[in-house]
Amino acid sequence: MIWLFSDIFATFFLGSFVSLITIINPPSAIPLFTSLSTQLDDAETEKLARRGALYAFAILTVSLFAGSLILSTFGISYGALRIAGGIVVALLGHSMLFGREQVRSGPAVEQPHNPAFFPLALPGLSGPGTIAVVIGISTEIRELGGWGGVAIAGAGTVAAMAATCLLIWLTLRSARQISNRLGRSGIDAMTRLMGFLLICIGVQFIASGIRTFVSGI
Repeated sequence: MIWLFSDIFATFFLGSFVSLITIINPPSAIPLFTSLSTQLDDAETEKLARRGALYAFAILTVSLFAGSLILSTFGISYGALRIAGGIVVALLGHSMLFGREQVRSGPAVEQPHNPAFFPLALPGLSGPGTIAVVIGISTEIRELGGWGGVAIAGAGTVAAMAATCLLIWLTLRSARQISNRLGRSGIDAMTRLMGFLLICIGVQFIASGIRTFVSGI
């Protein structure tokens, strides 16, 4: 039994971490973060990075645990959510891979009142595609059956979200150094690689949704 729970934890931790880190792609948020922190000193820049990562974690956590409630409220099946989420993620990956979506840029005119939440955390770090992925993961957790498996899978997913946001924080607090080292071409290359992986994740979500539909017939 312990082996089974540890296997469930590892599966959801690794799967969630890879999916989240791929779709969020922290280096692609560096231009946005840099534009928001241009007028800030080192201490304020670190604070902005920390708050942005914390806000992103809060958004992901709410999406994970409130996802099923939202689906039941609107009468959306798990299969439909996975297919729709897979399409969104695959289209986002396609635009990243072929360069139709440029690296996230900063606000054009003035700073928002709370830039750590908007536009950094939402939609910069946890946009619609990220939320769709998290809700899709929540549907897989609910289908495990049994409170033990659900709790372990949920813990693994939350741990993956925490690890992702920790990596986001480390990336953003070093944004200026990373930007200087990678340059625009390096960030663009990483974005295209992440785009290809997103297409793969989107296809996997669609296939999972189709299997759910077929099993329910």
